[in-house]
Amino acid sequence: TIAILTDGVTGFARCRPRLEGTAMTAIETTGETPETMTPETMTPETMTNTSLIQTAQRWIVAGHGVALALVIQTWGSSPRPVGSVMVVRDDMTVEGSVSGGCVEGAVIDAALDSLAAGTGQRLDFGVADAAAWEVGLSCGGRIAVLVTPVAADGLPVGDLAALADDMAARRAGAMTLDATTGALIDAVDGDAGDDGGPASDLSGDESVFTFRHVPPRRLVVIGGVHITQFLAPMARQAGYDVAVIDPRAVFSTEDRFPGLTRLTAWPDEALAELQPDERTAIVTLTHDPKIDDPGLQAALASRAFYIGCLGSRRTHAARCDRLREAGFADDDLARLNGPVGLDIGARTPAEIAVSILAQMIAVERRGAAA
Repeated sequence: TIAILTDGVTGFARCRPRLEGTAMTAIETTGETPETMTPETMTPETMTNTSLIQTAQRWIVAGHGVALALVIQTWGSSPRPVGSVMVVRDDMTVEGSVSGGCVEGAVIDAALDSLAAGTGQRLDFGVADAAAWEVGLSCGGRIAVLVTPVAADGLPVGDLAALADDMAARRAGAMTLDATTGALIDAVDGDAGDDGGPASDLSGDESVFTFRHVPPRRLVVIGGVHITQFLAPMARQAGYDVAVIDPRAVFSTEDRFPGLTRLTAWPDEALAELQPDERTAIVTLTHDPKIDDPGLQAALASRAFYIGCLGSRRTHAARCDRLREAGFADDDLARLNGPVGLDIGARTPAEIAVSILAQMIAVERRGAAA
């Protein structure tokens, strides 16, 4: 059991073994800020598991020692789900999180210990209801975290590299770890993974943790227009990889979409390169049939889980007529969400972007009926 000590300001925690008492932890305020904890670039778009694993791989290549912390079990109300990742470098640089900030200090200490020892450990944290909101584990939540070094007796360097490569190539897969020491037991080929399989989980006897990864959700926007300038960063913060397609070079510049994948090409050609899968959403926003229609034809031929089209009901009806003439059946056209976005009375480009992202999430979580 761990006793959690927070600084009362940042919510970061330090820890010490609790040798007596019940399974619930004590909360004490120290007033000390862990100044050596230095999140490298703690932005929402860099905190997906894919980006975190790739960051760990970059640190290894640069010569750093690295440890991974994985949420392996939760009870009650916990701010981070099972499978969440935090990576810790030997100089205490940190990316990601395993809680709302309440146990990160303890986990960082354990990560540094694992780098020195070459093996990992399981940490269990619990917070009593009275202090829960202070530290981010609301309603008396509890979490278990597995810490493992990138090392021969933890997650070997080659297996981390393979995991990073699989994630970069959007290949699903899994690896199993000893839930006590963090040692790698087995890694499943990326191609053997399946998005329809279960999430990361702990075995019934709590001896093995299976970390599963699937490709991150992806949004492909056709048209580098004003709405896209709001939609793209919103989607990225929601965990989507984002690509913007526009054959008009002036609309797809780095200045308009910094840090995003940009393709200055006709949509059908660009989508053939991107190969949309069942975790891809496609939205057409140019309002120009010469650009949107080829993209929609390619989108309807793909497995994309969501296809949205900007335009009024009259515009959408005309669009469907053109697609019928191109050979698409009514069942195909039923996949189109047009006019795009939930009806929230959106007027501005930012509000329209919110309505589109909300509809994408609703369709993914609740099905097409949403």
